[in-house]
Amino acid sequence: MKRSSLLALILALLFLLPACGQPVAAPTEAAPAAEPAEASAAPTAEPVETGPARDNTGLYLLSDTGEAIIDDVDLSRYAETEDNARVFYEIFVGSFSDSNGDGIGDLRGIIDRFDYLNDGDPASGLSLGVEGLWLTPIFDSPSYHKYDVTDYYTVDPDFGTMEDLKELADLCESRNVKLILDLPINHTGRRNAWFSAFVNAHRNKDEADPYYNFYCWYGPGESAPAGRHYAPVSGTEDYYECNFDSAMPELDFDSELVRQTVLDVAKFYLDLGVDGFRFDAAKYVYYGDNGSSAAFWDWYMEELRKIDPEIYVVAEVWDGDGVTDKYYGSMNCFNFTLAQSGGLIDETAKAGNAGRYASYVESYLNTVRALREDAMLVPFVSNHDMDRASGYLQSANGQMQMAANLYILGPGSPFLYYGEEIGMRGSRGGSNTDANRRLAMRWGDGDTVRDPEGSTYPDQEEISVQAQLDRGRSLYNYYKRLILIRRANPEIARGTYTAVSVPDSKVGGFVSTWEGSAVCVLHNPSQGAKTVDLAALGLDFDTIAAFIGAGEATLEGSSLRLEGQTSVVLR
Repeated sequence: MKRSSLLALILALLFLLPACGQPVAAPTEAAPAAEPAEASAAPTAEPVETGPARDNTGLYLLSDTGEAIIDDVDLSRYAETEDNARVFYEIFVGSFSDSNGDGIGDLRGIIDRFDYLNDGDPASGLSLGVEGLWLTPIFDSPSYHKYDVTDYYTVDPDFGTMEDLKELADLCESRNVKLILDLPINHTGRRNAWFSAFVNAHRNKDEADPYYNFYCWYGPGESAPAGRHYAPVSGTEDYYECNFDSAMPELDFDSELVRQTVLDVAKFYLDLGVDGFRFDAAKYVYYGDNGSSAAFWDWYMEELRKIDPEIYVVAEVWDGDGVTDKYYGSMNCFNFTLAQSGGLIDETAKAGNAGRYASYVESYLNTVRALREDAMLVPFVSNHDMDRASGYLQSANGQMQMAANLYILGPGSPFLYYGEEIGMRGSRGGSNTDANRRLAMRWGDGDTVRDPEGSTYPDQEEISVQAQLDRGRSLYNYYKRLILIRRANPEIARGTYTAVSVPDSKVGGFVSTWEGSAVCVLHNPSQGAKTVDLAALGLDFDTIAAFIGAGEATLEGSSLRLEGQTSVVLR
């Protein structure tokens, strides 16, 4: 190579060194803006089409408010409920939703939350879909629970006004939701004007006073009936009966005035637009005398049906079936055999025998329908007087879901307890207080409702409606879908009921026939899948209308495969 060529090469390499790793000094003035890319330049990447938002599992679309839209239930047979075979929802009013920031739930709070309960459109897939509301007592009272009524004709100021109640009743009617009030007439509160009149009559020893025998009592020289509780009538030597609490004096239903007075109360609310009542402590109207108590309710219901032939009522007769049967001649009663920890729902949901459960229901229905043709089963798993179901039925392993399947996918009029659908817990515990069973609804959206006075139960920050809205497999969305399946298959709730048991298996259920159409509901509460030969059981069903639970259901010919902790509806 010539020396001149070598020199030129060296100079060229020295010139290129800054571009090969050495920093280049920034210009002292701003660089001119880049020109728009020519058409021949590489195209800019287009945005990726993501589609509508879906829940965390991808199962369901989300609404504008971020709630999973339950859209996988066939509604072709859905029809608005015209009878009383409805799913009801119990609301402990002071703990549900606070509309004015005072920490106490109220009627306006229920109105504001009505779309959560029933938005009037089953096809929306956005509402719980309940068809009835039971409100615990709303009458003027000094206690948080309101079972010691001061004035039956006044809404407690903490809960709102009579105008609020009327608005709620009208809203319920517009959405085809039955509204029933808790009516505690076995006793009143000690501050009630009726009791004041009773006390004055006794102080004056005025036996002619119409209020002299308004409450149960005994006087000097008489012995207190065994097994009952009494407290002194102030300023006298007499004692009034108070079996629940000294603040709850018991009415004397031998008095015609008492009977007419409590009838007038019920008539007032029926005229207002309320659809019926839940009768508290119904068997204690005549303490320890079911025959006399049942006879009173026969008379009372006969009078109420003269006012409203379509009235819906349910009685709390907390006892075994042999006792509740005494009251079924006039009204339906809650079924306590099925309820609470250790009840038949609990037992069956924990891998029990669904065939045994169905056989019990069939026997029960046959008994009560023989007493009254239109009698119904009224099942529930817990209420405001019981420990909450999520404390003994776990949703993580499917027990809570199976329990719900058993009593909601069944006949009659099931009752949910508010918060059950999100897995709220609560129990008396060491503090032995019912307030722990009536905790504030966990909305998770800033609602100011507080736990009732006296509650000691630990906070449940991880549980809320808000946290479950967009989770397709949350307990809340499970309940939405479950109730929708029931409503989409109206035969489930009404009609003839024939129990089905699968031999050598815990699978069981029933066939219900209504207006010429039949469905079969089968439950598998065990952990493993089971195969059921429908033909061998004499069951002629060839279509799966729906299934719900931890697994799936498949049908090939007459061979049904039902996975564990799962229920199926067949047509």
